[in-house]
Amino acid sequence: MPKLFDNYKGMPKGLYVICFATLINRLGDFVVPFLSLYLTQKIGMSAWATGLIVTISCVIGIPAALIGGKVSDMCGRKNVYVYAQSISALALIPCAFTKNVYITILCLLISTFFNGFIRPAFESMIIDMLSNEQRQAGFALKYLSINVGVSVGPIIAGFLFNNFLPLLFIGDAITSFVAVTLIIINVKETYVAGKSIKVEAEAEKAEKGTIIDVFKKRPYLLLFLLLYMVYCFIYTQNKFSLPMTMNKMYINQGAKFLGYLYSINAITVLVLTPFISAITRKKHQLTNMAIAGVVYAIGFGMIGFVNSFGMMVVSTIIWTIGEILSSISSGVYVANHSPSNYRARLNAIKSIGNSLGASLSTAVSGVYIQYYGVQTIWAFVFAISMMAALFMFLLRKSTHKAEN
Repeated sequence: MPKLFDNYKGMPKGLYVICFATLINRLGDFVVPFLSLYLTQKIGMSAWATGLIVTISCVIGIPAALIGGKVSDMCGRKNVYVYAQSISALALIPCAFTKNVYITILCLLISTFFNGFIRPAFESMIIDMLSNEQRQAGFALKYLSINVGVSVGPIIAGFLFNNFLPLLFIGDAITSFVAVTLIIINVKETYVAGKSIKVEAEAEKAEKGTIIDVFKKRPYLLLFLLLYMVYCFIYTQNKFSLPMTMNKMYINQGAKFLGYLYSINAITVLVLTPFISAITRKKHQLTNMAIAGVVYAIGFGMIGFVNSFGMMVVSTIIWTIGEILSSISSGVYVANHSPSNYRARLNAIKSIGNSLGASLSTAVSGVYIQYYGVQTIWAFVFAISMMAALFMFLLRKSTHKAEN
C-alpha cells in the first residue's frame, strides 16, 4: 500500500497546497448543493422561479469561464484565482443577514459568476508547475481532493441548512478565505504574460493569433474536446436517468437505494483512484479515455436488464471506474496539447463542454424517456458509449505517428 502512494511523492510543494485548498473549498461548498432547496423552502419561491434562477446560475458560468480563462492567460493564474475566489466569498456574506429576496438572489448570482473564473485558473496553475510525467499523478491527486471534500461537505451543509442557516453562507465564505490564504502564502505565480516558459513538448509552445488559430494547428485537440463533451453526456445519466430507474425498480424506496449507490460511487472513487492512477500512469491518455468509454458502456448498459440491487452495485462500481479514468486522463491530454499562453482558455472550453454535455444529456434523455421509457435509455447510452470509445481509439491511432 505505501508504494501505491509513491506515485504522489516528489511533486512541487505548490501542488500539495492547491490540492489541500481544493479539498477545503469542496468541503465548504455549502450553498450550491442546497440552492434549489434554499430558494423554495427558506425564501418561498415557486418551483418555476427557482428553476429560472438555478438555470441562470448555470448559464452565467459559461461566459464566466471564458472570461476567467482569458484573464488568467493575460494577468496570471494566481491573481485571477485570489481575486475571483475572494469576490465570490464576499458576495455570500450579505445572504446570511438580509431578508430581502432581491439582494439575496443578486449576491448569489454574483458569487456564482466569479466562482466560474476559478476552475480555469486552478487547472492552469497545476499544468504550469508539473512536468509531463507528473501530470497524471497530479490530476489524480486533485481529483481525490475534490472527492474527499464532496463526500463530507454536503453532510455538514445539510446540518447547517436545517439548524443554523446563516452559517451556511458564512461557513462557505470562511472556507473560501482559508483556501485563498493558503494559496497567497504558499504558491508563487506560475505564469507571467509575455515571459517565455520552458516546455517539454512542441504542442505546448506559446502561440500567436486567436483560439481559432490554435485549433487550426491542433484539430485533434478540438475533436478530443467534442468527444469529451459526449463523455459528459454519458456520465450525466447517473444524475438523470438513474434516479428514474431506481424509482421504477423500488417505487417508494427509490431515493433510499439511490443514496446507497451514490455512497458506493464516492467510496469507489476514494479507494480505487490511487490504484487506477498507478496502473494507467504510463498509458497514453487517449488509450485510457477509450477504455473509459468501454467501461461506461458496460456499467451503464447493464442497468437496462439487471433486476437486483446487488447487480446495481456492480454496475455503479464499473461506471465509476470509467469516471475515474475520464476525470484524470482528460485533463492531462488537454494539458499536454495546450500552448502555454492558452492553457486557461482551453481549460475554460473544456469546462464549458462539460456543462453543455450535461445539459444536452438531460434534454435529450428526457425526450427519449418520454417516448420509449426509462428502461430502454440504457441501450441508447451503451451504443453512444461504444461509439465514443471507438472514435477515441481512432483518434489515438491517427495521432500516434505524429506524436512519435
